[in-house]
Amino acid sequence: MFRKLDHIAIVVRDTDEALKFYRDTLGLPLVLSEEIPTGNVRLTHLDMGNLHLQLVEPLTDDHPLQAHLEKHGEGLHHLCFETDNVAKTLQSLPNRGLRAKSETPHDGPRGRKAGFIDADTTRGVVWEMTAD
Repeated sequence: MFRKLDHIAIVVRDTDEALKFYRDTLGLPLVLSEEIPTGNVRLTHLDMGNLHLQLVEPLTDDHPLQAHLEKHGEGLHHLCFETDNVAKTLQSLPNRGLRAKSETPHDGPRGRKAGFIDADTTRGVVWEMTAD
């Protein structure tokens, strides 16, 4: 089902402020920063060697991640695995006792597709899958 860990996502209020820590203090090289209009988020990837650290900034006041930020503050949001085909993996989840958050993959950075597994079926951990 999964090939490898693709990225670790950290939800942030302001990407530029967060970069002062993750890029400038920790020295993680910036790979890309892209606004995803269909998701109303800014996704910024930093190179951690064998995977990326993704900073996720919601761009609208009504984005669901705003409520997450209010409740939990900035920090770890999800782990993302690379898979061969997101749509097929989402369809196969019920066979493993899992449920997709949405059966339709969403847009990710660099034209990639992604999908979340409902955390109610993953012992409370938010898991995402992505593929080229």
